[in-house]
Amino acid sequence: MTDQPRTPTPVDTIADAWVDTLAELEPVLGTYIGRFEHNDAFGDLSPEGRDRLADEARATLSALKAAEAMDDIDAITKEDLKRELELDLELHAAQNHLRDVNVIASPVQELRSVFDLMPTDTADDWSTIAARLRAVRGAVDGYMTTLRKGIADGVVPARRQVLEAVTQIGRYTADSGFFAAFAAEAAPSEGALPASLARDLADSANVARVAYDELASFLAGELAPVASEKDAVGRDLYALHSRRFLGASVDLDETYEWGIEELGRMVAEQTAIANEILPGASVEEAVAFLEQDESRKLRGTDALQAWMQQTSDRAVDELGRTHFDIAEPIRRLQCMIAPTKEGGIYYTGPTDDFSRPGRMWWSVPEGVTEFDTWRELTTVYHEGIPGHHLQIAQAVYNRAQLNSWRRLLAGTSGHAEGWALYAERLMEQLGYLDDPADRLGMLDGQRMRAARVVLDIGVHLEKPRLNGEPGTWDHDYALAFMLGNVNMPPEFVQFEVNRYLGWPGQAPSYKVGQRIWEQLRDDVRAREGDAFDIKRFHKRALDVGGVGLDTLRSALSR
Repeated sequence: MTDQPRTPTPVDTIADAWVDTLAELEPVLGTYIGRFEHNDAFGDLSPEGRDRLADEARATLSALKAAEAMDDIDAITKEDLKRELELDLELHAAQNHLRDVNVIASPVQELRSVFDLMPTDTADDWSTIAARLRAVRGAVDGYMTTLRKGIADGVVPARRQVLEAVTQIGRYTADSGFFAAFAAEAAPSEGALPASLARDLADSANVARVAYDELASFLAGELAPVASEKDAVGRDLYALHSRRFLGASVDLDETYEWGIEELGRMVAEQTAIANEILPGASVEEAVAFLEQDESRKLRGTDALQAWMQQTSDRAVDELGRTHFDIAEPIRRLQCMIAPTKEGGIYYTGPTDDFSRPGRMWWSVPEGVTEFDTWRELTTVYHEGIPGHHLQIAQAVYNRAQLNSWRRLLAGTSGHAEGWALYAERLMEQLGYLDDPADRLGMLDGQRMRAARVVLDIGVHLEKPRLNGEPGTWDHDYALAFMLGNVNMPPEFVQFEVNRYLGWPGQAPSYKVGQRIWEQLRDDVRAREGDAFDIKRFHKRALDVGGVGLDTLRSALSR
């Protein structure tokens, strides 16, 4: 990366304008990237609002096709933004918005989770939060109108996702739930809220609670009875979602068979390491042995958060001196316990100006109070450095060469999650997982990701069950399969399986993305021969920023 700014081109202008459009029409997305000018609002989730967004995408695509690429940076932007806009329009034509209910990444969750990232330092910040809490009402109304159109058109989500979403909303709106606690605990960094603002905030939070309760009643009373009994979305829609999450087209049947083989390799590798931990032990016996090791155990979320932060800080310091060029703004990564209890661990990137740093979040399910460091060490590297944080924050930092779309919004799950799994293996190669217990934990995660390739494609394409067992993949078979392949509390596993069923194509993007990243590295190594330098490869690949994996392949072949 160079600090010398490039002169913006017509392609840059189109890409930057698309970011402006999204910040206006999708204020939640704006908050995530640090565009706060619409922080008191939500987008129009009605059918008309979704149509307007599609119209804007269509107009941007037309302008992009007419623009000439002035250099390689433009060529990458044009290729990837074109891919993204065309896919958005395909998903709109497939009426994906009419069935948009799931347990992790639908408006049900997004209208609430945006509050986790809003500034809270001043009374004015809390006044903006109060306005957005009041705006939940209109957003929910628009969303319900869209879902009602889906009912009328026969385009509905799976019943399981709808009912699980109702359960989630119950936690949000309970007397001790998110909205009540959020308003009650509100406080700027210095001083106290004025009494009038505190009352306004409490009233606004109640408006949001009532709106969410009405959404739950609609989901349970109107949508659930007509929702699909099937969890599977079918081959055609699944292929579309797979492209969305990978930014690449893959042979789904070949990928399914590869997933089965990869799972077998992970099991064999785990079995060998289990023998190192406890001679003659099975994986299950080695896990049971480690779970009794008090030196590897954390109790309570405060201890978990502190350990995450210490582990992350050490990785940033050491890798920044030895293996990566980590700019000063990127060195700050906050490890957070999420205010929800859904399960799952995730990363949110920094704002454009790094005033809000990158954050690693852990959503701990109710009742889970113990954590094993050997199991979770690789997760910190996955979410932090050299995983998501290095990859995503590096793109945000590369202001001199990349337009705002390339830095803040471009990219796919396959690119990001594939890199994060690639980074886990890299940490093993760098000696950070020399302890067999830590390697077992890493492989536990890698095995889970391989199992998800098989499960996700198996369920949604209704593949025959494994080993000649009669029937096809379904929820119960998927849950039993997952329980047999991961060492996680049942609450986590149940949430994970529900997530896969409601978010088709996303779960395989981790392991398939890793596969493509490794193929790309090996392709470059083969081309460059003795001149190949792995550190230079990593810098070159990350300086491209987030893109689809087909675009990354094109960029690295230039």
